[in-house]
Amino acid sequence: MSEPIANTALAEAVNAALATVIDPELRRPITELGMVESVAVDDAGRASLAVLLTIAGCPLRDTITTDATNALLAVPGVAAVDVELKVMTQEQRDALKELLRGKGGQRGIPFNEPGSLTRVYAVASGKGGVGKSSVTVNLACALAVQGLRVGIVDADVYGFSVPGLMGITQQPTRVDDMILPPVAYGVKVISIGMFVSGNQPVAWRGPMLHRALEQFLTDVYFGDLDALFLDLPPGTGDIAISVAQLLPKAEILVVTTPQAAAADVAERAGAIATQTGQKVAGVIENMSYLEMPDGGRMELFGSGGGQVLAGRLTATVGAEVPLLGQIPLDIQLREGGDTGVPIVLGQAGTPAAAALSGIAGQLAAKPRGLAGMKLGLQPR
Repeated sequence: MSEPIANTALAEAVNAALATVIDPELRRPITELGMVESVAVDDAGRASLAVLLTIAGCPLRDTITTDATNALLAVPGVAAVDVELKVMTQEQRDALKELLRGKGGQRGIPFNEPGSLTRVYAVASGKGGVGKSSVTVNLACALAVQGLRVGIVDADVYGFSVPGLMGITQQPTRVDDMILPPVAYGVKVISIGMFVSGNQPVAWRGPMLHRALEQFLTDVYFGDLDALFLDLPPGTGDIAISVAQLLPKAEILVVTTPQAAAADVAERAGAIATQTGQKVAGVIENMSYLEMPDGGRMELFGSGGGQVLAGRLTATVGAEVPLLGQIPLDIQLREGGDTGVPIVLGQAGTPAAAALSGIAGQLAAKPRGLAGMKLGLQPR
C-alpha cells in the first residue's frame, strides 16, 4: 500500500482529478465505485496509482489507464504517472454490486420500482422494413446529445441490428451475475447479437424469448436512466406480450410508412395497448418523402398514412395519439446505419436528422412523472 500524500493541497487536487475519471461502462467516477486502491506522489512529482478493475479481462482497461493518467498529469506538481491495474476481490465486487443495486445487490427490474422515473418506450411496427431500428437508435442518440441518460434493449431477438447500427463490436462485461452493457455515443446498449458468434441465427420458441428479455432487464445494469428504448420485432407476437408483462408502464411508439397498407398493419401493433393497458406515446412516419434537387418532394410510398394511423389509434385506445413527426428518405440515414454512426450525430444538419431530433425533443419534453410516488414527507 502506498503512503498517503503528505501535502494536503496536493492530496485534495489529486483526489479531485481522480473524481473526474469516469468508468466507461458504469458511467460513474472511479473514486465513487471504490476502484482507487491507493495513490501517492513522490518528491519528484511521480504519481503512483493503483486501480481495481471489476474483472481481470476488463475490455476498457486501456481507456481507464489513459483517462486516469491524463487527469493526474493536469494536476500542478504531478510530472509523471504510473498506473497499476489490479482486480477486485470477491468481497469488493459484492460491495460494488450492493452500491449499484442497493442493499444485498438484489436482482429485479429496476424500471418497475415505485421510485423509478425512467420513461420506457417500446418501439413497434406492424411489419418489417419500415426503419424501426434506425428510428430507435437515432432517437436514443438524439436524447443523449441533449444530456439525457439513455439505454437501448435490442428486443428483436431474431432480427437484431442495433449493435451494427451503433458501431458496437465490444462484448458486455460480466461481474458475477451482473452484466455491464457496452456504451456507444453515451447510450448503453444490450442485444442478443452480443452473445452469438458471427451472423449465427437465433432459433428460439416463445419461452426462451421471454427469458432472454427478462434477463436483459434484470441482469443488465443500466443505472438510473431518463429513457429506455426497446426495439421490438415487428408484429404482436411473443416479445410484445412479454414487454407488456415485464414492463407494464412502457409506452408504445408505432413506426409506419405513409403507405396505406403499412398503416393498416401498424394499427394492430398500436391497438395491442387496448389489451395490455399500455399507453401509445405516438406515431412516427418514416420514409415520408424524397427531397428532389429542385426543392420538390417525391412521395414514393404515398402520403398521409401516419396521420391516418394516429387518428385510428386515437379512436381505438380512447386517448390522443399524436403524429410525432415525418422522416424523409435520406441516403445518409442508410449510410449512417452501415457505418455505425447515426445520422443525428454524423449528419445533424440533414432534413432526416432534423426530423428525428424534433421527435426526440418532444419525448425529452415529457416530464418524468412523480404521480403516485411517496416522497417520505411527514408533518411536524
